[in-house]
Amino acid sequence: MARPFPERLDEVYRDARDRDCTLAERLNAIADTVRNEAPAFCSEVDLFVARLEAARAGNTAPKVGDEMPLFTMPDQDGHLVSLQDLLGDGPVVLVFHRGHWCPYCRLNIAGVAQIEDKLRPARVIGISAETQRYTRKMRREARASFPILTDYGAGYALSINLAVWVPPRMSKMIEGAGWDIPLYQGGTDWILPIPAVFVVGKDGRILTRHVDPDYRRRMELADLLSSVDQLRQKPILPVGRAKQVQKRASFA
Repeated sequence: MARPFPERLDEVYRDARDRDCTLAERLNAIADTVRNEAPAFCSEVDLFVARLEAARAGNTAPKVGDEMPLFTMPDQDGHLVSLQDLLGDGPVVLVFHRGHWCPYCRLNIAGVAQIEDKLRPARVIGISAETQRYTRKMRREARASFPILTDYGAGYALSINLAVWVPPRMSKMIEGAGWDIPLYQGGTDWILPIPAVFVVGKDGRILTRHVDPDYRRRMELADLLSSVDQLRQKPILPVGRAKQVQKRASFA
């Protein structure tokens, strides 16, 4: 008797997670398995992603140079975490993901956990719409020391145009595979964040942005490291001083 599909993907995930290769190569191990062993599911995903790309989903999310909208969310232990407080300590890397059930997200979060020390002084923050029971599971499995916050109802993601509604055909496919998204999120809606990474400087402005409606693609770890290296090298003026410089430039 064939094993349930999530169990098969779990096996592939664990093998890919420990490979010495790029994140893209790890993600492709999942994508190839889905394409070869669940062609109907894969075809529906292709259609879903094509519609998102045609609609330019995520295109209007905050862009490089914008101020990242502030938030306050609970972490995996229920402690409130605010972006304003985080920025008071230094730059921040925000990693939005779909949840503990998604093998691509699991590889993404595990990969970021592997390079977390190299990203300092930037602090890594994971964000999903899942409740603490599942964010704790994701954090533990990824061997991450950074917090994973709960964006209830994907409210913050929706407010920054970084969430999508999953249509009935796709949601039935996901549910049929054994993943209960509304349960994981503590609600009834089929809304998922678009996987994304924002590198935010201490001044609150976005230095790097990676948003892709095709959740099978993620920001490469080497690119994330490079972005944080640029942030380390970039002098950050106090806000008041930055405004003075901008004002002088306007008279030049």
